Amino acid sequence: MRPYQRADRVGGQIRKELSLLLHKEISDPRLAEATITAVEVSRDLRFARVYFVSLGGVAESDTVMAGFIRAKGYLKRILAGRLGLRYMPDLTFFYDESFDYGDHIERLLKQLDADSHE
Repeated sequence: MRPYQRADRVGGQIRKELSLLLHKEISDPRLAEATITAVEVSRDLRFARVYFVSLGGVAESDTVMAGFIRAKGYLKRILAGRLGLRYMPDLTFFYDESFDYGDHIERLLKQLDADSHE
């Protein structure tokens, strides 16, 4: 088992602060329905991969991504002040497809269950 590393703690803190920013301080309507699901920070704390989902699913992911790209500088500036790191990791945003995949698997299982009861 890998020991809990500083990058994991920083990732958790970035996720928490980004979530708060999205729900309380960002007024961009494209980001109103976005939820941060995970943040993976490189070991040297220079890069952060931010994973998100939106209520609109894959159909809205491009719109939400455009909102994140537009707000990236603002988000980095606010996070840098709140986290107190020497270097603020460069944020890269990705749509988290695991929720859509989980939903797809759940629908398949329900269909199999319904077929077996017939």
